[in-house]
Amino acid sequence: MVLVHHRGRTSGRDYVTPTMYLPDDDDPDTIYVFATKGGAATNPDWYYNLVAAGEGTVERGTDTYPVTVHELTGEERDRIYDEQARRYPGFADYARRTAGVRTIPVLALRRS
Repeated sequence: MVLVHHRGRTSGRDYVTPTMYLPDDDDPDTIYVFATKGGAATNPDWYYNLVAAGEGTVERGTDTYPVTVHELTGEERDRIYDEQARRYPGFADYARRTAGVRTIPVLALRRS
């Protein structure tokens, strides 16, 4: 788990969202988070907040650091999501529940 700090895009309020993540095997400064919302038909608010701001802060273990946000698309997105689903089968279930409704976004959070 990682705690993602973000600011509300309309409210300006500060939020903290716990979420699972996947570390990048080749880049220790990058982690991936998944806007699954438990397989709901809509994206979670934190996803929109991070994309709008383009930055946030991550608490990972005892380390807290600022990050930049980049949304993955296409084959890169699919590769990262498939790896998360391989490691944590619940993510495959989320994808099945949202099939034909939405593609679950994957965000790369890179230490800045």
